[in-house]
Amino acid sequence: MRKDQRVKKNSEFQDIFQKGTSFANRQFVVYKLKKPKQSEFRIGLSVSKKIGNAVKRNQIKRYVRQVFLELKAEVKKEYDYVIIARKPAAEMNFHEVKKSLIHVFKRGSVLKMKSNGENVKKG
Repeated sequence: MRKDQRVKKNSEFQDIFQKGTSFANRQFVVYKLKKPKQSEFRIGLSVSKKIGNAVKRNQIKRYVRQVFLELKAEVKKEYDYVIIARKPAAEMNFHEVKKSLIHVFKRGSVLKMKSNGENVKKG
């Protein structure tokens, strides 16, 4: 992820928490805030020390970033997203993380829809 695709400042995080909407499953909480002037989405990640050691926390963050990279064409661009990992995410491999995030994204209408109402799929 490039630096311009990240939410970094505490004030930006607080803005998303206060003005945005949230949706969740057992592994992740996702907040989104519409930013109409943005050409690309931005993401902020929060993985608590309660989840595990630094290696585990960084692994979860890498997995989440990779999911966004793979779903880049399908994620709505005019939003800022904050993803908070919950404890069960620590025991998941990449494919489980991806499946869980797609589930949360569908709940929060994050993915673009085709005209027939199905989510956009690659290949």
